[in-house]
Amino acid sequence: MELYDINRQLEKEIARYTGAPYCVLIDNCSNAIFLTLYYQNIKGRIVVIPSHTYPSVPCEIIHAGGRVAFMKSETYLKGAYHLAGTRTIDSALRFTSGMYKEGSFMCLSFTGPNKIFKLGKGGAILTDNKKAYKWFKRARFSGRNECSYHEDNFDMLGWNFMMLPEVAARGLALIPSLYNPDGSPKHFEDVCLPYPDLSKFKIYDSGNGCSSGL
Repeated sequence: MELYDINRQLEKEIARYTGAPYCVLIDNCSNAIFLTLYYQNIKGRIVVIPSHTYPSVPCEIIHAGGRVAFMKSETYLKGAYHLAGTRTIDSALRFTSGMYKEGSFMCLSFTGPNKIFKLGKGGAILTDNKKAYKWFKRARFSGRNECSYHEDNFDMLGWNFMMLPEVAARGLALIPSLYNPDGSPKHFEDVCLPYPDLSKFKIYDSGNGCSSGL
């Protein structure tokens, strides 16, 4: 078995459970969001997100070259939401059977004690776009193909965002918990968590030409 075969197996299992044609494992949801935004070339574009969300989300928009606009929202965030103006969905608080939304890049989180699929660390991208899938696979692996770097042809820049195989192994061990005894997939309710009002912080708009308070 090759080193990352365990990752491929977990990707297939998550794709099957969520109804997505393709799944790409990432080391965390924040980096999954960044990769999907970078792939869409959002440089200079305004991306609208809830004012109460996880602090890494506006960071990833800015790192990908975009501009943040906050939409007023409630303190508690539940489930998944679109990053308006993109195909990216922040699904850090949703993980259930058949959840995939056609045409989207759904970014999952398995990090922390409040998540449904508790790997301790990790995330994933769900997609039905084969071209994007192939790009995400290499982008998360320092631009590499899934082979020895002694045999690779280095022709793409990337990032070190690969989920560790030992984390993926834990995921495979937890896959049976997603199904009922009769083999049918379980449905899980969305997680609901409180977040700070990020629209109050200058760091997300200072020097970036961002708007806020929509």
